[in-house]
Amino acid sequence: MSEATTMTVNTFDEAKEIYRQKGLRQALYDAGEIVMSGVLVNLHGDEHRARRRLENRLFRRETLVSYERDFFPSIIDATLKPYVAQGSAELVHMSHQLMMNLAAHNAGVDRPTGTPEETDRLYNYMMKFIEGATLAHTTRDPEVVKGEITESMSLFDAEFIAPSVQRRQALIAEVAAGNAPESTLPLDILTVLLRNEDSLHIEHHTLVREIAFFLLAGAHTSATAFVRTLDNLFSWLEKHPEDSELVHTNREFVQHAVYETIRLNPSSPIAMRRALEDVTLRSGLVIKEGSTVVIDLMAVNRDVAMYGADAAEFNPHRQPADSTVSRWGLSFGSGMHACIGQELAAGLNERSQETSDYEYGLSTVAVQSMFDRGVRPDPAHPPQMDTATSRPYWGSYSVLLG
Repeated sequence: MSEATTMTVNTFDEAKEIYRQKGLRQALYDAGEIVMSGVLVNLHGDEHRARRRLENRLFRRETLVSYERDFFPSIIDATLKPYVAQGSAELVHMSHQLMMNLAAHNAGVDRPTGTPEETDRLYNYMMKFIEGATLAHTTRDPEVVKGEITESMSLFDAEFIAPSVQRRQALIAEVAAGNAPESTLPLDILTVLLRNEDSLHIEHHTLVREIAFFLLAGAHTSATAFVRTLDNLFSWLEKHPEDSELVHTNREFVQHAVYETIRLNPSSPIAMRRALEDVTLRSGLVIKEGSTVVIDLMAVNRDVAMYGADAAEFNPHRQPADSTVSRWGLSFGSGMHACIGQELAAGLNERSQETSDYEYGLSTVAVQSMFDRGVRPDPAHPPQMDTATSRPYWGSYSVLLG
C-alpha cells in the first residue's frame, strides 16, 4: 500500500473532479457512524448505486412539484400560525420544526396522534441524530453524546419506525394480493425500501438509521439554509432598500438568495473522501491509496474565477462567469454522490417558460412566506451562535412577525 496522507483541495475544478472519482469514497461521517453507518450517503459502488436508484423514485419532478404547490404551503401555514399570532419566533427551533414536518412525510415517519407533544418528541429525536451525524465537530464528551443517541434511536424506533413499518407491510401485502390498488401505498422512502428489502438485504437497525438520516438531512440542511438566508437578506435589504419589494414579488430573486447562502455557507464547510486506490487528477495531483482528501468548500465556493472578484460576498443578483457552474457552488456535491434532495430543497438551477411557476425549492418558498408575514430581526434579542458545535450554526435567532 502507498503511503497515506491527508491533503486539502481548495480549487473548484479539482474539487469537482474529486467528487466524480469512483476510487474515492465518502469519509465525512466516519466519526458519526452511530447514526450514519449503512445509510445512503455513506455507501459506495454497487451498493450505493442500487439503493440510490430505488430512492430516486421519490424525487421525480412530478412529486416535487406536488410538494411545492400542494403539500408544503399547508405545512407552512399550520407551522407559522401560532408564531404569527404571538408576533415573534425563534428561527432555529421553528425552521427545524417546519422542515421536519415535510421531511417526515418524505421519509415515511407516520405521526398517528398529530399532537404537539408527539411533534416535540420527534423534534428532539431528530436534533439528537443531527448531533450524532456531526459528532466530529461536537464540543461535548463524544461518549456521552453516543449514549444519548443510542437511547434516542431505540425510542425513535419503538414510537415511530416500528409502527410505520407495520402499517406499510400490511398495505404492501394487500396490494400484492390484488386487494388494493397501487395508489394506496404511501410515496415515501420507507415504502420503497420495504418493497425491495429482499434485493437490498437491509437489516432493521440499518433501516432505522436510513429513515433517521432522511429525516435529519431533509430538515437540518433546509432549516440551516432557511435561517442563514433570512439573515443574509436582512443585511442585504438594509444596504439595498431598492430590493425590498423583490422578496414579496420575485420568487426567483429569493431563490438566488438561497443559492448564494448555500454557496457561501454550505451545510458542512468541508467534504471528505478516502482513496480506495491511487488516483491521479488531470492537474497531475496524485492521491495515494488510503489517503484522505479534504475539500475546502468555503474556499472552493469562493473561487473568483467562477464567481467574480467579490466571490466572498453575498449578492443575490450574482451571475456565475460560466453558465454551466451552479449558483450554489459545490455545496450539494457532484457526480454519484450529489445530494439526492438537491432539487427538493433548492429547486431548478435554471428557469424556462414551462417551469416559470414551480420548483423554486422548499427553502425558497419558506423564506418568501416569512417576508410575506412581515419578518424582521428582533432588536431586543440579538442572534447567538451555537456553542455545542464547532460548525458555524446559529444557536438562536429571534425575529418579529406581523
